[in-house]
Amino acid sequence: MSLSDALKEFVDVNRLQKGLDGIDVKEAWVKLMGNGVNSYTTNVQLKNTILYVQLSSSVLREELSYGKEKIINLLNEELGKPLIKKLVLN
Repeated sequence: MSLSDALKEFVDVNRLQKGLDGIDVKEAWVKLMGNGVNSYTTNVQLKNTILYVQLSSSVLREELSYGKEKIINLLNEELGKPLIKKLVLN
């Protein structure tokens, strides 16, 4: 058994994939949104297929709300799988 297969089995047996996906989503958000958006981002959390993003700027929240579908597509493309189906900006 290769190390890769052993790690996958460990993740599956211990049901860790959901937690790992949450971390991957946070990293993808930081990478794709850049410093401007990240400086106003206070929390990023994936629950099931819904991504909740908390922003400290109401102006930025409104601006990003117009491009929700594009943001979802960019994040899913970065993650390599369709994890996010809905984006909620708080």
